[in-house]
Amino acid sequence: MPGGTSYYFSHGISHLKDTKHYQLVTALAPSEFKAVEDIRAKGIKVTVIPSHRTVYFENTYGENQDNRSQRVLAKADPFTVEQLENINAHIFHLGSLLADDFSLDVVKYLSTKGILAVDAQGYLREVRGEKVYPIDWTDKVEALKYIDILKVNEHEMEVLTGQTDIKQAALQLAEWGVKEVLITLGSLGSIIYAEGTFHKIPAYPPKDIVDATGCGDTYATGYLYMRNKGASYEEAGCFAAAMSTLKLEASGPFSKTEEDVWNIIRTSSLKAEKFKKKWTIPIKPNNCIGIIHFSFFPRQHTTNRITQYKKKQMV
Repeated sequence: MPGGTSYYFSHGISHLKDTKHYQLVTALAPSEFKAVEDIRAKGIKVTVIPSHRTVYFENTYGENQDNRSQRVLAKADPFTVEQLENINAHIFHLGSLLADDFSLDVVKYLSTKGILAVDAQGYLREVRGEKVYPIDWTDKVEALKYIDILKVNEHEMEVLTGQTDIKQAALQLAEWGVKEVLITLGSLGSIIYAEGTFHKIPAYPPKDIVDATGCGDTYATGYLYMRNKGASYEEAGCFAAAMSTLKLEASGPFSKTEEDVWNIIRTSSLKAEKFKKKWTIPIKPNNCIGIIHFSFFPRQHTTNRITQYKKKQMV
């Protein structure tokens, strides 16, 4: 089945209200074009860059749903500056799957055209044979100068900075140039560091744990969706967290509604009156999309050992 950040980001945002401000730019083999047509059928704009092969991931989750192992069975060619010259947006989001998906030149180029958001996970993966191994980001000190928004999980944070302390890691990433640091902590919530302030974002308890695949991508979807609408760091973070909770409760990508997301927040201990009722999407120049998400559209196979996990939780 298809998967990856482009799949979870695009299907997730298609269930929110303002999809006309979003576009996917991806690359895949002709054999996988049907997956793109499924997204287009949901009203999402998609630009396809032809590729000889499609990335193929295999994910395996154990009893702890915050951890997974991966194999890569096929790779596609990286994106290039020339392919992206005629694409304009308010926010560019790079959903890297592997370290060479987006070169430093691409990062520098897109940073001159709008706000640049990056999910670090792919930059920290090296494929040896078929197995995926964690590595440091080779060009991180140079690249992070150009990145406005960076999302990492706790493990990626430590690999990048060498810090196990969350606040120290966030400060280090900010010192390297990142303006908005998002650190997701699984069931412990997330931390956002921006403009010298830390924002603690809760993890809203799910009714059931069904499928953790794509939760990080869903968090990025919700956060960028709300930031593009003018929401504050805390507002965007809480929306992202609630959206991730709903995704965790079902297999596949997020499939609820924007109102369902707000209901999670309103019924939690976090008071709803802290949040604005409406956000105005900034007026963009002609032919300028609000959010453009760049990522390969991989095939993905997931093995979930949820039954064992649930039985252990019930003991």
